[in-house]
Amino acid sequence: MRVLFTVSSWATHYAAMVPLGWALQAAGHELRVLCPPGQAEPLTRAGLLPIPVLDGMDIVVANRMEYYHEAVEGRWRYPWLPLHPLTGAEMGSLDDFDLAAYRRDVEPDLLARTARSFDAAVDVARRWRPDVVLHDPTSLEGLLAARVTGVPALLHLWGPVGTHEPPHRRSVPHDASGSFPRHGLPEFGLDDLEYVIDPCPDAMAPAVDTKRVPVRFVPYNGSAPVPDWVLDPPERRRVCVSWSTALSTMSGPNSYLLPDILEAVSGLGLEVILTATAEDIAALGTVPPGVRVLERVPVRLLMEHCDAVVHHGGSGTTMTALAYGVPHLAITFTTETTVTAERLTAAGVGVHLQGDLADPASIREAVRSLVSDPAYRDRAARLRDEIRSRPTTSDLVAHLEELTAA
Repeated sequence: MRVLFTVSSWATHYAAMVPLGWALQAAGHELRVLCPPGQAEPLTRAGLLPIPVLDGMDIVVANRMEYYHEAVEGRWRYPWLPLHPLTGAEMGSLDDFDLAAYRRDVEPDLLARTARSFDAAVDVARRWRPDVVLHDPTSLEGLLAARVTGVPALLHLWGPVGTHEPPHRRSVPHDASGSFPRHGLPEFGLDDLEYVIDPCPDAMAPAVDTKRVPVRFVPYNGSAPVPDWVLDPPERRRVCVSWSTALSTMSGPNSYLLPDILEAVSGLGLEVILTATAEDIAALGTVPPGVRVLERVPVRLLMEHCDAVVHHGGSGTTMTALAYGVPHLAITFTTETTVTAERLTAAGVGVHLQGDLADPASIREAVRSLVSDPAYRDRAARLRDEIRSRPTTSDLVAHLEELTAA
C-alpha cells in the first residue's frame, strides 16, 4: 500500500500522525509526506520521508490575521490589541494595519502560493499514485489530491478541536485559492470530509459530523537527550510548566506569563520543571529556587512522575498529559486553546484560566487544587486508561488496508 501524508507548516499540527507513519512503515507500506520546506528536517528526524513541495501562508501570520479579524468583529476578548498581522509589532490602533493595502498588495501573492501548493500535491499524487491520503486539518492539499486521483482521504485531528466547531472556532480552512473548482471539483465544504481520525477520549470528543475513526494517541514531541534524573520518582510532588514555542510571537508580550507562573508555584513546596524556548528562558532572568529549567525537552519525557502540568492549552501538551493521566492547568490566549481548555474542564481533569485574568494568586490556587484534590487525578487516570484501550496505530493500519481494498 502506498500512503501519502500532507502536513502544514506547524509541527504540532501533524505530530499525532508521526506514530501512525511508523506503524505504516513497520507493516511494510510505503509512506511519503508532502510538507513545506521548513518541515523537512523535523520530519526526517522523526524517521519519515518528506517531499518538501507545499507552500502557503505562514501559520504565525495566519493566526495573527485571525486575531485581527476577531478584534474588528468584536470577538477579541483581551484588553490589549492583537499584534500587527504581518510584522508582529504591537499596534496602538486597529488602523495600524492597512487591510485594503494587504488585500491589494500581499494577499494575491499568498493565494498564488497556496494554489501552487495544491497543484504540487495533485502533481505528486498523479505521479506516485497513492492508495490512500491522510492530512492534518489545515493541509487540505491532501484532500484535493485524493479527490483528483480517486482514492480515500482521511483527516487526522491533532487534539480536541474538531472539524465541525462553530464558525468562529473553525480550524479547517476555506479554499480561498479556489483550487478545488480549478481542478474540476465543486467548491470545498465540510461535507467533503468523509473520515476523521480522532485520538481523543470520549469525554473530550471534538465536534465531528462525519465518519469518526478512533485511534489511540501516542505521544510524540520530537526527540532530545534525556537527563537521567527524569527516570527517578521525585521526593516531592512535581509540577511541569510547559510553555508554547511561539505564543509571544502570535499573541504578544502580554501572553508571556512564565514569571507569574513560577512566582505562583514556587511557594507551594513542589518540585517544578520548566520547559520552554531559549528566548523565553532568557527573558526570565533569575529563576526561583527549586525550579529545574530544561530547554525544549519533549514533554512526554517528563510526564511519568508529574502531579500536574501548567500549559497554554496547546494540543501537544494537552494530549500528552492526558495519555499519562496528569491533571491540567490551561492558561489560554487563543480561540483554539480555549476550546481545548473548556473540554479539559468539562471532563473534570483540569482548571482553565483565561490569560488576561490569570495572576499569581489565581494560578497558585489552581495548582494547589490540582495537586491536593485526588478527584482530578482519579478522573485523569480514567481518561488515560480509556486512551490506552482505544484501537492502536497498528489497528488503524489494518483499517486503512481494508479501506483501500474495498
